[in-house]
Amino acid sequence: MVEYNNDNDLSEILKAVSDTTRRSLLTQLCQQGTSRVTDLAESYDMSLNGISKHIKVLEKTGLVVRKTIGRTHWIEPKIERVRLVENWFKELKSIWELRLEKLDEILKDGGNQNG
Repeated sequence: MVEYNNDNDLSEILKAVSDTTRRSLLTQLCQQGTSRVTDLAESYDMSLNGISKHIKVLEKTGLVVRKTIGRTHWIEPKIERVRLVENWFKELKSIWELRLEKLDEILKDGGNQNG
């Protein structure tokens, strides 16, 4: 079973990516790599302040890190945090695969279960 450093980590990450704009931002960052906030904002029909608020939510969960060089804010994706969610989904997948294997055995046995 997967153990988490902080019980709230997974919940906070899932809450952060429950918003379509934040999922889109994270996807864009993973595809493009480190990007300026102003460049990210160009893809969305919202203010720079609005995009910054979404980025701050992602920052709080550790999904992205902000680096400021002069007046330019750079946002870098952090794949390690995405792996936390990936591991949880893998665990769920394993559980379901086991259940399906057991169901398959029952069906192959004609529904007769001994024990």
